[in-house]
Amino acid sequence: MTLSHAVPDNDRPPPVRAVFSAVTWKEIAYLVSNLPLAIVGFVYAVVMVSTAGGLSVTAVGIPLLACGLYLSRQLGRLDRARARGLLGVRVDEPTPIPGPKRSGGFFPWLWTSIKDPVGWRTVLYQLIRLPWGVLTFTVALTGLFVLWPVLPYLVRLMANVDRAMVRGLLSPSDDLERRIAELESDRGVVVDTAAADLRRIERDLHDGAQARLVALAMGLGLAKEKLLEDPEGAAAMVDEAHGEVKLALQELRDLARGIHPAVLTDRGLDAALSSVAARCVVPVKVAVDLPADLPGDLPGATRSGARSGARPAEAIEGIAYFVVSELLQNVSKHAGPGARGATVEVWRAGARLMIRVSDDGRGGASPSGGSGLAGLAERLGAVDGVLVVDSPAGVGTVVTAELPWRDRG
Repeated sequence: MTLSHAVPDNDRPPPVRAVFSAVTWKEIAYLVSNLPLAIVGFVYAVVMVSTAGGLSVTAVGIPLLACGLYLSRQLGRLDRARARGLLGVRVDEPTPIPGPKRSGGFFPWLWTSIKDPVGWRTVLYQLIRLPWGVLTFTVALTGLFVLWPVLPYLVRLMANVDRAMVRGLLSPSDDLERRIAELESDRGVVVDTAAADLRRIERDLHDGAQARLVALAMGLGLAKEKLLEDPEGAAAMVDEAHGEVKLALQELRDLARGIHPAVLTDRGLDAALSSVAARCVVPVKVAVDLPADLPGDLPGATRSGARSGARPAEAIEGIAYFVVSELLQNVSKHAGPGARGATVEVWRAGARLMIRVSDDGRGGASPSGGSGLAGLAERLGAVDGVLVVDSPAGVGTVVTAELPWRDRG
């Protein structure tokens, strides 16, 4: 959502010409239609404000004012659409006011509605537009018969005033409103991601460790029954159950590693990413320019570079770990047999945590290609992160991720 009042280059009308162009005729149509719509808007604004103000001493006035401001928003939507179609003015739609359920109840919604800046600015727009609509209607209509040699210049001047009024009074409030809309979207992504993670953990526990432990309990029960009658058979069943216990423990470790690996908590990103890189099917070089609590490498990956400084917050560190883990899984699955190696680079740049994962595989990766990149982009966007994919076919893939740096504690 763009809230700046600067005029983009593609919004600027073409130069004025003496011969009437299509843009000039659209501007004339806009100026002529100003008067009837201005009359309707002015009457509505006056009646709404006076009626709601007169009834404000009763229990009906405040809800009536809230509903009136909501309808003012709809008039503003119509005016923005008309300006977009005839004047080429592209103004973003304001963020809608959440309903009573999302606002926390009727009274919080009522208070938010009556102090809605978008609704009040639309009312002001309807009030001041009536005298301006009379002027534009008179000049545009009479100019077609009397002032037609200079009418394109007059039309452009008045249309530019209308453009300024639309941008000034019918645009979204400010950057805060855009930020609120982004946070609402990001909150939905976070909730969906958390729900998907919980479903994945539940499914893994039910299909994996839980099923194995149930079979283990049944096997131990049968071994207990055979303990006196068939000691050798019972011993064999106990040995088999011992193997099942080992497998169940391994599955639980894998599941715990998928939730939040202990090495990440204990030793930071450097050691944790080296552990992930060791499981990749292609050789991976890991270069982390961040501090590690404990020195040392894990086998299977090359590590280089570390300097002193604070570790990022646990949430940011966890997201960075899962981003690299997912990207290296993509390297294993999609880089192709020609891939000779991959590189993971992590460093801090001011207030951002930078991650770059590159490989020399077949390339052609796309966030819409089903490789999990779209989900990563949403997960990063939920914390003000950015994901950039550069993957020309046959050359390789470079994925760059940015996360906000937040200090621990």
